[in-house]
Amino acid sequence: MAQGDLTRIASNITGLNALNALKAVNSQLGIHQLRLATGKRINQAADDPAGLTIATKLNYKSRGLGVALDNIGDAKNLLGVAEGGLGKISDILLLIRDKAEQAANDTLGTAERDAIKSQIQVLVSEIDTIVDETEWNGKALIDGSSSSMTFQTGFQTTASTGVTVLTAHDSSTLGIQTVEVESYASATAYMQKIDTALASVSATLKDIGAVVSRLTFKEENLVVAKTNTEAAYNRIMNADMAGEQLEAMKYQILQQTATAMLAQANMAPQAVLGLFR
Repeated sequence: MAQGDLTRIASNITGLNALNALKAVNSQLGIHQLRLATGKRINQAADDPAGLTIATKLNYKSRGLGVALDNIGDAKNLLGVAEGGLGKISDILLLIRDKAEQAANDTLGTAERDAIKSQIQVLVSEIDTIVDETEWNGKALIDGSSSSMTFQTGFQTTASTGVTVLTAHDSSTLGIQTVEVESYASATAYMQKIDTALASVSATLKDIGAVVSRLTFKEENLVVAKTNTEAAYNRIMNADMAGEQLEAMKYQILQQTATAMLAQANMAPQAVLGLFR
């Protein structure tokens, strides 16, 4: 810093030094006030070029993890709809089995067995209705058309989860479309078909449960990863409000002292006038 010489009044070096100090203080005060106003430590690339680069990567990773969490939630909801439909089909199959077992009894006459057959046919039709109505965003889930689906469940493009458990469960595929309970033999044979259908539905429900459990583990892992990523981004990008307030207060005081010193420096050359008295 240049030294002032009060005997040379053409240039007020002391005043210039005070002015430069005041400008520097104003600049720093402006930086801290901006950080307090925006809540961000980095408001332009020049503030911290490397930090901005790192924070930008962390930000889009965090956003990607957030979308992946939403995708997992949607996938679990979709599977929940499929599980609900299959659960209801399982309930109906149990009722059909009860009716078929009731028909496997030679104490019944033809009229009674025909009544049971009619009731079973209605229940079988309801299974097909449930299959048609179990859908997600217009996509049928348990008619076999959506047996293979893929969900994006991570930040990386390769982080996906495939589902191949939603096979067809209509009456034809389950093998129960044709109802035959006119005799003891046909009723017991139909009971066996129902048992096979129940086993198929149960196996699919088990597979859905395994996929949902897997998605839950992924979800828990992503929540931790997103939290840690957000923490890293916050540390780099966002301002420490308490610290910034302290710095702003310091520079406000320095601004006042620098202004006062500039005023004194401007008055100092007048002392030379005493030489002319």
